[in-house]
Amino acid sequence: MDSYKDSLKELARPYRKAVLKALLVLTIIGAILFSSMNLLKGSYPLALVEVAMGVYSIVVYRAIRHTRHLERWIIAYLIPFFTAMMFAMATPRATSAVHAWVLLIPIISHLLMGRRLGLAVSVFYMGVAAVIFLYRHLDQPEMMQALPITNIAVISLCILVFSHVYEVTRETSERRLMKMAQTDPLTGLANRARLSDIFEREKNRAQRYSTPVSVLVLDLDHFKSVNDDHGHETGDLALQHVARIFRECLRATDLPARLGGEEFGILLSNTNSQQALEVAEKIRLAVASTPLAINSNAVRLTLSGGVAELGIDGDTLRDLVREADTRLYTAKESGRNQIVPALSVSAAAART
Repeated sequence: MDSYKDSLKELARPYRKAVLKALLVLTIIGAILFSSMNLLKGSYPLALVEVAMGVYSIVVYRAIRHTRHLERWIIAYLIPFFTAMMFAMATPRATSAVHAWVLLIPIISHLLMGRRLGLAVSVFYMGVAAVIFLYRHLDQPEMMQALPITNIAVISLCILVFSHVYEVTRETSERRLMKMAQTDPLTGLANRARLSDIFEREKNRAQRYSTPVSVLVLDLDHFKSVNDDHGHETGDLALQHVARIFRECLRATDLPARLGGEEFGILLSNTNSQQALEVAEKIRLAVASTPLAINSNAVRLTLSGGVAELGIDGDTLRDLVREADTRLYTAKESGRNQIVPALSVSAAAART
């Protein structure tokens, strides 16, 4: 199951959309201003390109207002935008000052594309700009002096490096903050908020590809006695111990979460209720057969649980947790240390 990559993309989308809108507005204004100047100078090809970019900017601005594919529009806009910039630099009638625009490339690329794609696009177009500059001015000694060229190269490199470092630091900080916000600090498992977020993603995927999704709700038996007999520190160790067993028993695509206290929820993608029951039994047996070692003492633990399947037991996480929770308490009332299956499994068992 995807970790934080998609969530980070969602988090970055609003500010990237705002930056893109600002760039589009400035491009429209710039297109009007520079195309007018170039028409007066007789530089018609460049003026035509600038008008085209202005019109395209209006189209993109309207398209991104309600789009679900912002990243695609960013690429679809920036590539023509930077290419038009290269064309302006290569135009014979363009002044040498037009090369100053190359300094915007790393800033815009990293803000809108992130650290990896932003770096790749920046290096490519800055390299193209350097080739164009050398091609245009190689036979002009006044433009090829070592000190000015070195200054320009160092400034360009500094802006590229600073843009990349800033974006790497921003993404790392956001990833750390998001992990803290969506992780139970005691067990390291996902919390209810992350479970809800991933459930919605898995639900959409299940509906798209007609695959099953199941939820387990598991609760440690007699956990109050563990705290009363051995202390709350041992209770915390017990919860961490069970969390480790979950990780050992589950696939990388499954998501265990702490719902609160000694109750846990597990989201099983591409898993029907019969398969979910088998997973729950595997976990139950592992917990029962693996006591928590505290100094020379062995604290034996068991758990009870219930199973629910998307579609059969409900269409929301709340529905599935409620149904699985009802079966969990049936397991408790029936003697604990057991899993109560979903209705579909019970019905199938009755028929056989």
